[in-house]
Amino acid sequence: MNVDVAIVGGGPAGLTAAAALAPDLRVVVLEREAAAGGIPRHSDHLGYGMRDLKTFIGGPAYARRLADAATTAGADVHTRSMVTGWAGDTALDVTSPSGRRRIDARAVILATGARERPLSARLIPGDRGSGVYTTGHLQNLVHVQRRGVGRRAVIVGAELVSYSAVLTLKHVGCETALMMTTYPSPESYAAFTLAGRSPFLGVDVATRTRVARIIGRPALRAVEIEHLDTGRRRIVDCDTLILTGDWIPDNELARSAGLDMDPGTSGPLTDTALRTNRTGVFAIGNLLHPVDTADVAALDGRHVVTAVREFLGGAPTPVAGVRLLAAAPLRWITPGILRPGDDAPARRRLLLWTDSLVRIPRVVARQDGREVGRRTLPWAASPGRVFRVPAGILDGVDPTGGPVTVSLG
Repeated sequence: MNVDVAIVGGGPAGLTAAAALAPDLRVVVLEREAAAGGIPRHSDHLGYGMRDLKTFIGGPAYARRLADAATTAGADVHTRSMVTGWAGDTALDVTSPSGRRRIDARAVILATGARERPLSARLIPGDRGSGVYTTGHLQNLVHVQRRGVGRRAVIVGAELVSYSAVLTLKHVGCETALMMTTYPSPESYAAFTLAGRSPFLGVDVATRTRVARIIGRPALRAVEIEHLDTGRRRIVDCDTLILTGDWIPDNELARSAGLDMDPGTSGPLTDTALRTNRTGVFAIGNLLHPVDTADVAALDGRHVVTAVREFLGGAPTPVAGVRLLAAAPLRWITPGILRPGDDAPARRRLLLWTDSLVRIPRVVARQDGREVGRRTLPWAASPGRVFRVPAGILDGVDPTGGPVTVSLG
C-alpha cells in the first residue's frame, strides 16, 4: 500500500492527526487493538474532551467521536494491525488477521502512547497470585470484556489515573480499602483528593507508604504495607491490587528505528514541531510525555500537522537546534530541541515532570552560565502529573549557544 502519511496508533493523538490530514492526503491509521480510540475507549467516566473538543464527555463517547472524525475526513483506519518493523526510512511492515503487508509512506507519525508498568517490572516482593492489575487491565476487563474483579481493593498510587481506577472498581461493586503513595501528599489535584474522601467514594489515602509484600497464592489475600518514615508495617486484607501510574512509553518501534531517544522520558527526542531525527518521521502524544491527559495528547496530533504538510511540500531539512535539559528535581522536559524559526510547542507549553512537590515553583532557564528566562507560576509542580511551563521562558535563548537547562530555582 502506498500512502502519503502512515500513523501508528489509533488513540486520541493519532486519530486527531488523521482527521486533520485526511481531507486532502491519503492517510492510513494502524491500530493494534480491535477498535480505535486508545485508553479512553475503556475509561467509562466523564472528564474527556475539554481542551480539544471543548466538551465534557465520557471516555468511550470521546473515543468514538475521534474515530468518527478521522474516518469521516477520509482516513483509512485499520484495526487489529500490528506494525512489526521498518522496511525503510518511512516504510512499515504490518501484520493483521488478513496476513502480512508493507506500507510505503511519504511520512510516518508515531502515536503509540504509553502504558503502566506491570507487576513484573515493579520488583514488589511476595507471592504472584491472581487479582493484581494495572488500571488499563482493570478497565479493559470491566468496560470492554464486561467482567468483574474482587470485592476489596488496594490501589498503589494516588494520581489522576488512580481515581479513575476507584470509579471503575465502584462500578463493579469493589470497595477501595486503601489508596497509598510514597509521596508526602497525594499526587492528584486537591479536588480529586477531596472527592475521593467524600461519602460517595470514601477513599482513605496513606502517604509515605509502600507495598512491602504481596500475600496470597493462587489468589491474592492481602498486602503488607510499610510506612517509609517509621518502618511500621501492617497487613491489609484485599483480593484485588491495582497498580496505577509509573508510566512508560510504548517505544519499541521508535527504538527499532534507531531514533534518538530522550533518556528522561524514554520516548523519542523531538523538536517543537514534533520532528524526530529521522527525516519524515514524527512523534506525538504520550509516547513523548508519559503520561498526560487524552485531550493534551490529541492536541499534539493537531500541532504536528503543520510540520508534516511542510515536509510533504518539500520544505528544507531544519537547521541544528538547541538542546533542552531538565535539572533535578525535574526529571524530564519535552520537547527536547528548540530550533530557530520553528513555532512554539503545542499550546505554547513546555511539558515537564517533577519528582518533588513544589507549591510555588520558580522556573529558571539557563544557557552558557547565564539566565535567559524566569517565571514564577501560580500552579504547583507535583509528582504524578505533568508540570506545564509557558514556552515564553525560552524567548531569550541564543539559537547558536549551548544547551538550555530548566530548573526550579
